[in-house]
Amino acid sequence: MTSSGSNYRVGIDIGGTFTDLILVGSDGAMHTKKVLSTPDDYGRGVVAGLKAALDDRGIDAGAVERLVHATTVATNTILEGKGASTALITTRGFRDVLDMRRLRIPEMYTLNYPKPEPLVPRRRRLEVDERMGPRGAIWIALDEASVLTALERIKHENVEAVAISLLHSYANPIHEQRIATMVRDALGSGIYITCSSDILPELREYERTSTTVINAYLGPALRRYFESLVTHVQSIGVTAPLQVMKSDGAIMTVAAAIDKPAYLVESGPAAGVIGAARVTGLGGGVDSITLDMGGTTAKASIVENGNVTTTGDYEVGAGINLSSKLITGGGYALKLPVVDLSEIGAGGGSLVTIDKGGLLHVGPESAGAMPGPVAYDQGGTAPTFTDAMIVLGYLNPDYLVGGGLKLNAERARQALTDQVAEPLDKDLLDTAYGIYQVAGGTMVRAVKAVSTYRGRDPRDFALFAFGGNGPVVATEIAAQLEMTQVVVPLNPGVFSAFGLLLSNIEHEVTRALLRRLNDLNIDELNAIYAELEDSVERVMAGEGYGAGEATISRSIDLRYTEQAHELSVPFEADLAKLAQSFSDEHQRTYGHEAGAESVESVALRVTGQIPVEGIESYEMLAGLTRKNDDEVAAPAARLAYFGPAAGQLETPVVTRRQLLEGARLGPLIIEEYDATCVVPPGWRARVDERGNIELQFE
Repeated sequence: MTSSGSNYRVGIDIGGTFTDLILVGSDGAMHTKKVLSTPDDYGRGVVAGLKAALDDRGIDAGAVERLVHATTVATNTILEGKGASTALITTRGFRDVLDMRRLRIPEMYTLNYPKPEPLVPRRRRLEVDERMGPRGAIWIALDEASVLTALERIKHENVEAVAISLLHSYANPIHEQRIATMVRDALGSGIYITCSSDILPELREYERTSTTVINAYLGPALRRYFESLVTHVQSIGVTAPLQVMKSDGAIMTVAAAIDKPAYLVESGPAAGVIGAARVTGLGGGVDSITLDMGGTTAKASIVENGNVTTTGDYEVGAGINLSSKLITGGGYALKLPVVDLSEIGAGGGSLVTIDKGGLLHVGPESAGAMPGPVAYDQGGTAPTFTDAMIVLGYLNPDYLVGGGLKLNAERARQALTDQVAEPLDKDLLDTAYGIYQVAGGTMVRAVKAVSTYRGRDPRDFALFAFGGNGPVVATEIAAQLEMTQVVVPLNPGVFSAFGLLLSNIEHEVTRALLRRLNDLNIDELNAIYAELEDSVERVMAGEGYGAGEATISRSIDLRYTEQAHELSVPFEADLAKLAQSFSDEHQRTYGHEAGAESVESVALRVTGQIPVEGIESYEMLAGLTRKNDDEVAAPAARLAYFGPAAGQLETPVVTRRQLLEGARLGPLIIEEYDATCVVPPGWRARVDERGNIELQFE
């Protein structure tokens, strides 16, 4: 225990460039730390950063009571092709479902578009004799001799993981369960096994098989990662349980994450959106479009009425995602809940290039953490967005990460001059400002993907900007979209790490039920829901929670007969009202409906949620009313360039704490330990009652 008697919750978020940490004390104190990520071993950076954060503040490791972690390891394992050697056992005739996929391609007129190679090569995809009907009836009994033949082949392939995905196993898992037992008996307890009936007991053979394979492919790597991370964390005296962010914005234990690593593919980006929903909800339910710009990418999502949108249509490794449901086929299908966001390759490390036609580009290639921007002095030679921001005067080369990372401003200027300004025959400042505008325009596409392209007018929303670079470029994006309000939360550079501490513990179980709604009755549905609720209670018990602690909710996936996709709506006992609720949701989502008569169920869902104590119990302004130990004396003003119209202006430099004295009109630069907020002429800045910076266009 520390001298102050405080206990601490710790959020850790690994990004492509920085690993962010935030410590929140039971007395409301917040301490932040940013360290460079260590791509060769992300766990090393996590532990080094945590130890440094504790040592900097004199906090005993024993005072840490909760540790929540978001990781990019799952995504990177797939992107880099470093997953486990995996075998697939499937029903005879379905060996090639991973090759056949869906008849969709991301580039409409590219006839020779190369499909991603399956994570399991054909020689390790084995068929067995069995057949299950869509209602769960056994049409052909499992031929165990065919299973033994497949296992003999697998033994010679030296696999680490086995995925089992049989036809219609969502309706009856008995064959998959028997094969799993036989695999374990033949290959030993160390083999990692995933059954489709455990990870995704739902319709659609390709999506179910792909999701099962992804889980098996990730399992051994994620198991090693988490076991190593727990060992390293305990080695510095932290014994608090480690929890992990899921792609849908909820959290689960490491044990659950090892069992179902496919749930972690979008672990990091979800945290910031959850944080934004909680923060804006406290401010009166402000609708917002989130913008998370880090060192490698920019991500956007939407928060309406305090709610975060999730999707089950996701692809891993599809590249930059602008969230058009029609543009698919570029990655591996993952039919699990994911926070619905768009992503684009524009971050602080984005490379600035000129194409053969003389056009300027910012990203999507990135300098990453190593070597990083030219100004980092770590061997980088190509100019980046960060280098341009230094030239404009927006970033203080002596104060990045509270002065912990000194920048070589002269090298940044020289690289930008030699490689961009002179080839374009442009003034250096105008060139840097052009880079600023191009990056802003690129990120506008991501914002439109979650707003304009979905029937929302961005002018009706506030732009909620965070990440190390979000507050730098937020007003430029807002101006291009005619948005008039920007919100920058406390600790914006580590806000995703903060969002980890605001997420609830949540688990969902599903059961496929393909039936016309008119053919169902309430007693039958209630019986199935009761079984699913028992399953949720057992999962929660595995997380250490007693019966009755979780809040249970029911939902149902419905569609019109023979539709390809379904919508999930809250369950209600009146089936006529349920059908009408679906039709109403269909009208809101797609702009039309076909009546309530031809509705059929696809799956039943039960969610168990345990709310985690959130920021309501913390005095958010506490850290602003006293001088922060991280604050470094910054110049009262510096020259900053705001485009040809405004020119280069002597711009006041202040801290967020100084804004408590009253609103200030731009131009203004607000410097903090973890981020810099740029306020151009015409914008007014103030701090609200929760400590957020509010920017309003006058």
